Amino acid sequence: MAADSPTGESPSRGKRADAQRNRETVLAAAAEVFVTSGVDAPIRRIAAQAGVGMATIYRHFPTRADLVTAVYQHQIEACAEAGPSLLATAGSPFDALRQWIDLFVDFLVTKHGLADALQSDNERFAALHAYFLDRLLPVCALLLDASVEAGDIRPGTEPYELMRGIGNLCVGRDGDPRYDPRRLIALLLQGLRRPDAS
Repeated sequence: MAADSPTGESPSRGKRADAQRNRETVLAAAAEVFVTSGVDAPIRRIAAQAGVGMATIYRHFPTRADLVTAVYQHQIEACAEAGPSLLATAGSPFDALRQWIDLFVDFLVTKHGLADALQSDNERFAALHAYFLDRLLPVCALLLDASVEAGDIRPGTEPYELMRGIGNLCVGRDGDPRYDPRRLIALLLQGLRRPDAS
């Protein structure tokens, strides 16, 4: 039986923790590189950004499709998990909704180049859109319902409509440095407010 390491972790458990940290580092680096260079960026650039060797990336993600899918899913999960946390800590449900939408916009901006990949024939990408809706629509609904119940916004806004509208506002960002979708999204959110809401 193998002896535990001085930290109290078994060697295999330590290796698994290192592998998980490497995977998270690669996902974060890939997301950053995708923002500036799209999903076809050289793997060596992602490896350099992550501070790992290319073999480490290929060990976790044997194909580019594996990497793109994992980045997309990782960001969806982070956005989904943020909703309930923001609702518990923000000053009001509307503040939580506004902060969550800011994260959602970050996600859409980071998704630069993923839209083309998602429309490819690769089957790995086929289920991502459904996964995106399955994970994020309930979170948006939770925040909208809480904001309505608190009297912050008018009832009747559908989560899908709001998310789709925000997505459409983000589309114009590519190729136009003068266009700031966040300004229009702020106006959109202001339009949801009840006239008597503070």
